[in-house]
Amino acid sequence: MKYVIFLGDGMADLPVEELNNLTPLDFASHPGMDLIAQKGRFGMTRTIPPGMPAGSDVANMSVLGYDPRLYYSGRSPFEALSIGIDLRPEDVTYRCNLVTLSEENRMADATMIDYSAGEIDSETARASIAWMQKAFNSEKVEFFPGISYRHCLVLRDAAIGAQTIPPHDISGQPVREYLPKGMNADLLSKMMEFSYQELNKLPVNMERSKKGLNSPNAVWLWGEGRKPSLPSFKDKYDVRGGMISAVDLLQGIAKSIELEKIPVSNITGNYHTDFGAKGKAAIQALEKGLDFVYIHVEAPDECGHHGELKEKIWSIEQIDKRIVEPVMQYLESCGEDFGVLVMPDHPTPLKILTHSSDPVPFAMYFKGDRGQRDVRFTEQDAGKTGIFEPEAFQLLNRLIRKGY
Repeated sequence: MKYVIFLGDGMADLPVEELNNLTPLDFASHPGMDLIAQKGRFGMTRTIPPGMPAGSDVANMSVLGYDPRLYYSGRSPFEALSIGIDLRPEDVTYRCNLVTLSEENRMADATMIDYSAGEIDSETARASIAWMQKAFNSEKVEFFPGISYRHCLVLRDAAIGAQTIPPHDISGQPVREYLPKGMNADLLSKMMEFSYQELNKLPVNMERSKKGLNSPNAVWLWGEGRKPSLPSFKDKYDVRGGMISAVDLLQGIAKSIELEKIPVSNITGNYHTDFGAKGKAAIQALEKGLDFVYIHVEAPDECGHHGELKEKIWSIEQIDKRIVEPVMQYLESCGEDFGVLVMPDHPTPLKILTHSSDPVPFAMYFKGDRGQRDVRFTEQDAGKTGIFEPEAFQLLNRLIRKGY
């Protein structure tokens, strides 16, 4: 039995006036997803439990079958694991974004211009993280470089309890009311203010500014957490699985549950990624003996954060054409039974430029299903079916156990 999850990060949305009040899923062409919805079980589900943050960490844990209310210990530890940081139970981690703020005398007076510093490349970003490490290095404080704008801070043997806000939640807003509060707030704020005064002086960052690119002139610390403790996917579901993703967070979740990392060349966390390479890698992994493949595509989410309507529609269409359709063709011809699930992890509405905790559509199909619904894979059609799964973490068990 083979199992595949097609996860379009942030695909779900709200009606868009420019599209005559259609959503990007309404407007986009995605016959592969539509066929899964027409023949299988189709409805809505809630990936974000009430009261929990509407993040990709919580949502993807749910889709992978882990109840976030039991297992969630913060976002940044997953990214730390992906980077290869050796965490102890008493350590506290923070996601460290390189961001672009407006130029003011103090950070507190600045506005969030770009939460990704122009999606800075990893090589250039290392200079800023190295500078922060040099300034604050001690037995208790360590900065680690990651991918693009996504990096990590570890406080060794530290207390927990800071209140922080993701920078992508405050695009275009003054940052004063969103600076760290609570435990460790003084240290975190000191680091952030130092970065705001110093990073724009680094030659690599000055060079970016001269080229008209958004330059990292500050770090933004958020997503506090401790090392997670989750049962392995193999122990939980008795299948051997792997994950395809270009994002540290998802790779860290995969590592924490012992899913294999499926390497793919030329993939990124935005719409410039090689969609087709992900589809081919999934097929190759299944051919080589993996039972389960989780194909995560970040592109629609990043488009939602940046307000890129046309690019979000195009990304959805590429997921369908380059990933869903060829993988489904392989599964139908491979001679084995199979089950697939297609869904977003959460909405990333263009209107608000960040995540929401609203329910999302899902469609689950097993080989031989013969449904005949006249539907498309959209939020509206999913809502009309009357099928609602209030706890998305239950879906994976139904996929593996082949039970609706």
